[in-house]
Amino acid sequence: MTTEPSQRPVRVGLIQDVPIKWDLAANWRAFETLFLRGVERGAQILCTPECFLDGYVSSDESGWPEPGFRDVAQPLDGEYVTRARDLARAHGVHLIFGFTERAEAGCYNAAAFIGPDGDLLGVYHKTHLLDHDLRYLPGEDLPVWETSLGRIGIMICADRRWPETARTLRVRGAELIMNPTYGMWHLDNEWWMRTRSYENECYICFTHPNVSLVTGPKGELAAKLQSNVPDVLVHDVDLGDLPTRMFSHRRPDIYHG
Repeated sequence: MTTEPSQRPVRVGLIQDVPIKWDLAANWRAFETLFLRGVERGAQILCTPECFLDGYVSSDESGWPEPGFRDVAQPLDGEYVTRARDLARAHGVHLIFGFTERAEAGCYNAAAFIGPDGDLLGVYHKTHLLDHDLRYLPGEDLPVWETSLGRIGIMICADRRWPETARTLRVRGAELIMNPTYGMWHLDNEWWMRTRSYENECYICFTHPNVSLVTGPKGELAAKLQSNVPDVLVHDVDLGDLPTRMFSHRRPDIYHG
């Protein structure tokens, strides 16, 4: 006699749109419209692309207008993070909100993790910075949050290139990894994320201005939306059905050097 795995469905909503660099007000309007669309479709957790609020201005090669980089960055108690918290509270959903965070020592490529009561559960700072990201300070941790939906980790864009990022999140208990991104506008994103899901036996939700992906614990492409039209990919994942065959046979005692 076999026991069926417990069902723990989570409906994710991945916001897909190309933000306007430097235009916080326009990007907020686009975000709010798509957020509400995701809520209407029953999403329990919504995620924006990387630095959606400011349009990921760190990568702007066309020249830097006024205001500058730090001027469009937002403190955690600033207007737009507060508005994002209010929106999550009003609709009772989790939200991962991409923005440039202004801190005393500098700026971070940040994703605020907001709970359904509007509480700021935490902030993830991108840990792996490429050349165009060096205006940011690097993050120093890979946290996993225990939520009513399950254990959730975040990695941002290029973080996915290093297998240690997703593996660390999984070892720390993540069942669902959210991956707000902006760069690498090509098919490689798909097989990278399928590989990361397979080797860690978990779901990964990849949110990009041009394509959204949900990859599953067997390396499958569970859902995909690729469009030039702003939209939200909404998909159900079952966190009660995660395999652990490979994971339980790891040999961390020999993984060093």
